[in-house]
Amino acid sequence: MKLRFNRLSLFGLGGALVAVLLSATAALAQDSSSDGTMPAIFAGGMILFILVICAAIYVYMALALSTIATKTHTENPWLASIPIANIVLMLNVAKKPIWWIVLFFIPIVSIVMGIIVWMSIAEARGKPNWWGILLIVPIVGIIVPGYLAWAD
Repeated sequence: MKLRFNRLSLFGLGGALVAVLLSATAALAQDSSSDGTMPAIFAGGMILFILVICAAIYVYMALALSTIATKTHTENPWLASIPIANIVLMLNVAKKPIWWIVLFFIPIVSIVMGIIVWMSIAEARGKPNWWGILLIVPIVGIIVPGYLAWAD
C-alpha cells in the first residue's frame, strides 16, 4: 500500500496543529503576566503529544486492518483509513451482515460487537478466536491487530 502526501496536505496538517496549540494556550492562560505562560505552554505541549500519539495509533490500526483485509482477500482494503468505513471493512472481513454497523453506535453494545467481530476476524486469519477477547485488555488491545495482520 502506497501512502502519498503532498506538501499542501502536510502544510495544512501543521497549520491545524498550530491552531489547536494556540487556542489551547489562549484558553488555558490565566492572565497576561509571565506567571500564567508556563502552564499554558505545558498544556499546549501535552495536547500536541496526545495528538501525535493518537495519530500514530490510528495509522497503525489502519495499516493493520488494511493488511488483514488484503490477506483475507476482502475487497477495498483502503477503507481501513476512513473512520466509519473501517467498521464496514471489519464486518466484511468477519463475514457479518452490514446492518451490524448500527450496533456499533450503541454505547455498551459496541464493546460486545467489537469483541465478536474481532473474534471472527481472528478466525478468518486462521488464529484462535480468543484473540478477539484480548482487545479489552488495555495495552494488549493495541498489539492484537498487529499480530493478526503481520503474523504468519
